[in-house]
Amino acid sequence: MGGEGTASFQIPPLSSLQSIMLLLLLVSHKSPPPVSCCSLPSPPRTPSLNPKSLKLRNKSLSSGTLALRTHSKRLHLQLCRDSSDRDGEGPIIEEAKASSLEKEKEKEKGDWTTSVLLFALWAALMFYVFRLAPDQTPIRDMYFLQKLLNLKGDDGFRMNEVLVALWYIMGLWPLVYSMLLLPSGRSSRSKVPVWPFLILSFFGGAYVLIPYFVLWKPPPPAVGEDEISKWPLNFLESKITAAVSLAAGLGLIIYAVRATGDDWSEFYQYFRESKFIHLTCIDFSLLSAFAPFWVYNDMTARKWFDKGSWLLFAALVPYLGPSLYVLLRPSLSALPMVTSAEVENE
Repeated sequence: MGGEGTASFQIPPLSSLQSIMLLLLLVSHKSPPPVSCCSLPSPPRTPSLNPKSLKLRNKSLSSGTLALRTHSKRLHLQLCRDSSDRDGEGPIIEEAKASSLEKEKEKEKGDWTTSVLLFALWAALMFYVFRLAPDQTPIRDMYFLQKLLNLKGDDGFRMNEVLVALWYIMGLWPLVYSMLLLPSGRSSRSKVPVWPFLILSFFGGAYVLIPYFVLWKPPPPAVGEDEISKWPLNFLESKITAAVSLAAGLGLIIYAVRATGDDWSEFYQYFRESKFIHLTCIDFSLLSAFAPFWVYNDMTARKWFDKGSWLLFAALVPYLGPSLYVLLRPSLSALPMVTSAEVENE
């Protein structure tokens, strides 16, 4: 037959498994799915581009991918740096605020504690003055007061020399306290002025000053340059005023020390019987006890503690120590001053 010479090729029958595999290959060739870690690799596809264009395309894609990765890395680093700065600065700022508030509370607590103790001391003194102090010679006290004020003429009575020295030195103490409290003893956190207490201290001494100590709230306000040349700072800052007060006090102390033993015995008897002399002696002791603190306060306000710290020990000597400090301390004109506009802003 003519068909015997013709070669024929017959496709062998496919099994069901082979048919499924063929169908999968055809589908994968049409739209290849993304390769996963568990799927088998798809058959290689022949690119439609030539090798040169493929090389340029791969190069551009690689550079674009690298740039994108670099940009994203830089952006990530910038964000990380900002977030780390904020995370680091946040606790530091909060910790600083908390520490500042805690210190302020401790300072206010210490101020209130000191004020309460000083008020308790003043209340106890007032109770002692009006209820417990000796008052056996009220008529004689009035006579002594008139003699010391020169309201009585020479009647032949000789005043006790120790009492005379104490009386006049009590008139100098308010001047020394005025030089210590103006301006460094003023209060910037309280509206209570110091000058009324200083004026009344010429009559009431420490019994009038202690209430101001209770109300005092440091630090002192700034001092303007024009304020130094005005009254009363120009008088209180004068070295002449300080020298006269020191010399007068030294002379009175020498006058009392040179008194005879009989004068001292008589003075001790007055102290036990006379309310006027008894309270004057307590007043002198209180002013002497508070003076070293106000010397220290004025010294630190003038930033002179490093050079003048030795005067703190000298301030323990009644009257003479604080007077010596007032004479040797640097004047306000030698310190950095602020203008009046800065003072008004504060």
